[in-house]
Amino acid sequence: MAEQPKPSQAPISPIKNFFAGGFGGVCLVFVGHPLDTIKVRLQTQPKPVPGQPLLYSGTFDCFRKTLIKEGFRGLYKGMAAPIVGVTPMFAVCFFGFGLGKKLQQKTPDDILTYPQLFAAGMLSGVFTTAIMAPGERIKCLLQIQASSGEKKYAGPLDCAKQLYREAGIRGVYKGTVLTLMRDVPASGMYFMTYEWLKNILTPQGQSVSDLSVPSILFAGGMAGIFNWAVGIPPDVLKSRFQTAPPGKYPNGFRDVLRELIREEGVMSLYKGFTAVMIRAFPANAACFLGFEVAMKFLNWLAPNF
Repeated sequence: MAEQPKPSQAPISPIKNFFAGGFGGVCLVFVGHPLDTIKVRLQTQPKPVPGQPLLYSGTFDCFRKTLIKEGFRGLYKGMAAPIVGVTPMFAVCFFGFGLGKKLQQKTPDDILTYPQLFAAGMLSGVFTTAIMAPGERIKCLLQIQASSGEKKYAGPLDCAKQLYREAGIRGVYKGTVLTLMRDVPASGMYFMTYEWLKNILTPQGQSVSDLSVPSILFAGGMAGIFNWAVGIPPDVLKSRFQTAPPGKYPNGFRDVLRELIREEGVMSLYKGFTAVMIRAFPANAACFLGFEVAMKFLNWLAPNF
């Protein structure tokens, strides 16, 4: 891998990363949630009885049927949970990345290598799981409830209460190991790709902090693509496991993996791939643009903090 350029850089501030990351996460949810709804519905749709077609034949069929049956608001079902969870989650995610970078610096001027950036990104994935796992569980249940027509949960808070009443804290955190398996390597790829592309797109002799908006959007969007290229197989397993009835998979994700491969083949691990990739670019472009705008504002507001 080519040695990255060494433009001037501001000292790393995990606290600024925290607040800027929270704003970036809100931008991501508003842009990306409709396709996330479609992704989850595709990943969790039941296997049809012999002779019957699939409920959704693909991404665009799911989009069309959701609009016809539930209107535009149907695409935003379950958004309250990620909006409530995403601000602290992305704040913690970017804080973890900032902390991971800072921990590896011997001096504030040290430029980190790409493997070091990958390691810092993996740390951010560990940090976010505590918030991500229950938020994802609630979101997925609300998304498939909307498509099934059943009304078990009145909303995110009611869903959390029912899960806790039925199975305690373990019920709320069901799928935590799979969330870790998805987010740790995917977050490493996410942040490393973004920093790599920012360096490539920075004209020689200029600072990365002066990168144009189109360049930030491209780098952020591609980071999202690389992130999901790594994360989608464990995400499929996680969605299936988190929405399964209690006791269906006693051995956890291994049972889910065996069932999927036995009944639907290896390619079933890439269910929802089109929806994920269509969503990944604009959602993460919006996220990183929001992050960079917020970071510029914070650097202006408190340059020495």
